[in-house]
Amino acid sequence: MPLDLSSLKDEPRLLVEAALKPVQGGRFQPTGFPNLGHAVYESPDGQGQLVLVESAQSMANRLEAVCWDEVTDDWAPALKGLPVVKVTDEEGKPLTNSLLEAHRLNSPYILEGKDKSVVEMLKNRLAAMEVGRVDLRELAKVLLEFDTNALLHGVFLAKRDLAGGRLRLPRSLSAFIEAENARRAASGGVKNDSVNPSGETAKGFGNVPFARDEWVAAKITAYFNLDLRQIRAFGLGTDVERLLVILALFKIRKFLVEGLRLRTACDLDAESILVKRPDGFELPSLDSLEAELPGLIQDVASKGLFGENPVLTVTYRK
Repeated sequence: MPLDLSSLKDEPRLLVEAALKPVQGGRFQPTGFPNLGHAVYESPDGQGQLVLVESAQSMANRLEAVCWDEVTDDWAPALKGLPVVKVTDEEGKPLTNSLLEAHRLNSPYILEGKDKSVVEMLKNRLAAMEVGRVDLRELAKVLLEFDTNALLHGVFLAKRDLAGGRLRLPRSLSAFIEAENARRAASGGVKNDSVNPSGETAKGFGNVPFARDEWVAAKITAYFNLDLRQIRAFGLGTDVERLLVILALFKIRKFLVEGLRLRTACDLDAESILVKRPDGFELPSLDSLEAELPGLIQDVASKGLFGENPVLTVTYRK
């Protein structure tokens, strides 16, 4: 029986929150940033410190990592048949793909190598946008055919010879993790050298003491925001809209089941999941989402919306 998404029909957003906790003990290690360290800030109500556990950029990557099977170099079983651009080296060995690349379809391994097949395809399909307003619906149609995931992740095709670098879509699915009433848990250690304790540390010898900051918090929450209005604005039809929504829900569910080991010292569990908006909608189970996705993918493919071949392979040559 198909999942009931009727309560999302006229809603602009789907907002989901998941309460998290460390799987062992109470400490966790937040994400860090160059020249900043951990992102620590005061709560808006002045009731304590907040710390950013995982940024929106990192969460976008993590929500996609759970969709890909690194062992088989293919989609997770429920997602097979979705379009993706694969990159191989000159010997045919897998290098990367448009799902996992930092800039997705705008990856230099896809657009900047000697293999210009994707660049030329984009130029041909989007040539009408070289002047005038960018037709976001046509861009969405092209992305659906070659890199469907970009409709959720967002994309910025920054090459000047692609509509002057104006081709971009914001994320439809965004997320972050934040800890409330957070307090620093300072500790440290030492790298011991039992052979030469006073050796030259710059070369890796000697005993080296170090400081370490972890955190404890009263509450850790993962926040997810699905822009339903933007998905409808793509104008790709109800079948594609349903596929994108259920794909987004799959990402959220699978991340909360399999993706919460963020770092060695940041291993979390989901205690509860709450849909904040709209009222009355319940997040479907992972099993039910996995059961429906193959049929949705097949239906969209049968209409020719994924093109002749959903897997486009590019050979990267410097």
